[in-house]
Amino acid sequence: QVQVVESGGGLVQPGGSLRLSCAASASLFNIYDMGWYRQAPGKQLDLIASIAIRGSTNYADSVKGRFTISRDNAKKTVYLQMNTLKPEDTAVYYCNRAAEPQFPWGQGTQVTVSS
Repeated sequence: QVQVVESGGGLVQPGGSLRLSCAASASLFNIYDMGWYRQAPGKQLDLIASIAIRGSTNYADSVKGRFTISRDNAKKTVYLQMNTLKPEDTAVYYCNRAAEPQFPWGQGTQVTVSS
């Protein structure tokens, strides 16, 4: 069964940066478009960034210009570089396939932006 493990979250001040990592156990990782999702308290889960198998990327308007998604197929890892963080970026961040059917969800990594 495929597993994804997110890491790299933490507490950061507004304007700061974090880099999230997502390690996947899928043997054919490089055939999947991957995405980063986030869920803020009391809100729905949203797809905020995605990267296709050939590397093209898409971003939600809320993070465009501040976040960068990348992937290393050899390491079966997806990254999310987050810059100029804002309090409204506070959420649990998850990675998964960018489209259904998705892998079993990991535990996510908490990002808290606060002074």
